[in-house]
Amino acid sequence: MNTIKKIGSIGALVLISGTLIHSVAYSEPKAKTEVGARYYPSKMDFAGEKTPLHLADVKERFDRELIVNANLHGSMIIITKRANREFPIIEPILKKYGVPDDFKYLAVAESALVNATSSAGAKGFWQFMPATAKEYGMEVNDEVDERYHLIKSTEAACKYLANAKEKMGSWTLAAASYNGGLAGVNRQVTSQGETNYYDLLLTEETYRYVFRILALKEIMQNPVMYGFTYTKEELYSGIPTKKVEVDSSIPDLAAFAKEQGINYKILKIHNPWLRDKKLTNTSGKKYVIEIPTSGY
Repeated sequence: MNTIKKIGSIGALVLISGTLIHSVAYSEPKAKTEVGARYYPSKMDFAGEKTPLHLADVKERFDRELIVNANLHGSMIIITKRANREFPIIEPILKKYGVPDDFKYLAVAESALVNATSSAGAKGFWQFMPATAKEYGMEVNDEVDERYHLIKSTEAACKYLANAKEKMGSWTLAAASYNGGLAGVNRQVTSQGETNYYDLLLTEETYRYVFRILALKEIMQNPVMYGFTYTKEELYSGIPTKKVEVDSSIPDLAAFAKEQGINYKILKIHNPWLRDKKLTNTSGKKYVIEIPTSGY
């Protein structure tokens, strides 16, 4: 964590990777430069790969995303509150698959940590299209859509990213390919003769994509620098659940929820991958349904 310029005489609560720490010792920031009344980092990296902020266009592109996202106050507050609940689920999966921790900010850029639906039909935290989801082992149909399953979709994203890293040669290009597609980014790498994301001219969306992830990382790791402070009570916490295995059909999920001591709404909140009012399972496949044990 970078040191923080003193704000008054009282320490601030700082959120880092879903964990709050109370910072009481302050000193002038050494790794940041002050631009007007706000802070600007003097160095950045994505997944350990240096961001060349000494290049004029790179600095300006990053600055744009930093300014835009730091001024989306309501969005950043709600995203940070969600991160306290969702990052502890995402982080160990990234680690298990050897994908750098910075990729959790890619999920933030994709969906703001909700099960979003894009105009193109991509769904979930990681915004998978149906064909890609199936390619990476997720079930997608009218009753079950595992793009809405945080653990399974994170595992699929890790597989995609590890494959992209192997093909593209860097984590930064792997991140860019998540937006622009492996074929699309590789085509530009070949035609332009460049193998560094920061040296490529890409479509506007992909051109900005990694910089948005970097801006989200910077703001969420150093919230006080950008005017955001939180108390522990303000952040969303995970709710304990028990796992119920089923290997047969459930004709009425509302009735099933009542049998588990909850209601249909709570069942769907904790199992958004269940897309219908029933679960047809003639093959005997095992499904794991999360049932909250407290909080309701």
